[in-house]
Amino acid sequence: MEHFVIYTNLHKDNNMAVTNRIREYLEGHGKYCVVRVKEMREKPDDFVLPEETDCMIVLGGDGTMLQAAWDVKKRNIPLIGVNMGTLGYMTEIELSCLEESLDRLMEGHFSIENRMMLHGSVLCGDQKIEDWALNDIVISRSGSLQIIKFNIFVNGQFLNNYNADGVIITTPTGSTGYNLSAGGPIVEPKAKLIIITPICPHALNQRSIILSPEDVIEIEIPEGREGHDQLVEVNFDGSHVIPVKTGDRIRIMRSVKTTDFILMNQVSFLEVLHKKMSES
Repeated sequence: MEHFVIYTNLHKDNNMAVTNRIREYLEGHGKYCVVRVKEMREKPDDFVLPEETDCMIVLGGDGTMLQAAWDVKKRNIPLIGVNMGTLGYMTEIELSCLEESLDRLMEGHFSIENRMMLHGSVLCGDQKIEDWALNDIVISRSGSLQIIKFNIFVNGQFLNNYNADGVIITTPTGSTGYNLSAGGPIVEPKAKLIIITPICPHALNQRSIILSPEDVIEIEIPEGREGHDQLVEVNFDGSHVIPVKTGDRIRIMRSVKTTDFILMNQVSFLEVLHKKMSES
């Protein structure tokens, strides 16, 4: 690898000390670096990746990794995360072995793991809005604190109707995010499947459902109480929000796109999971 983008969260590296440490080390070995600073969410097209980029090194936590994945989703540039404090599920490099990890990166001593993504289409009348998510697509209420009614179909067959605060459609990578907080299962990130988890369902028998990656999910927004229109939001990885209403549909399936993660086998998913569970 010769050309790197260093993707920095200033809330995690506010004096740019680690960013500059990485940049100076790579440039000292004859490599090329561009620093991308992320203070807040810009428009998706604000940053253009250099054409020759081989790798993006991400400084931050899992949220920063998701933002970085947004920037590389059209290019399939591999990501590797540097843990900047709280142990994350997506970060690979520890500060204590930073230079050793950079050496392995430059020498090509790593593997690539392809993470499954979701493709979502929001169907509003004759309009179709499309986007992608590495973690999850969340349908939640907009405005007042009201229960959402929605119907779920899988491969054209009616599955169930829900009265809940919302629903999460997640990948294995996203299983440790909002899905976990909502009571959904933890899934090994290399797995290929889709999880449906209702958010605070108003029933005792409604649990997460695990589907095949080939399944196609449709969520229909029906009328609310007393025939009133419902106002709902569709959120892609916590970054892109699309408003929907009664009569609209959201179609979700496995994306042909993937996000590539660089692995060096320093901290496995099971090790991170064990440490997280030990903290609780």
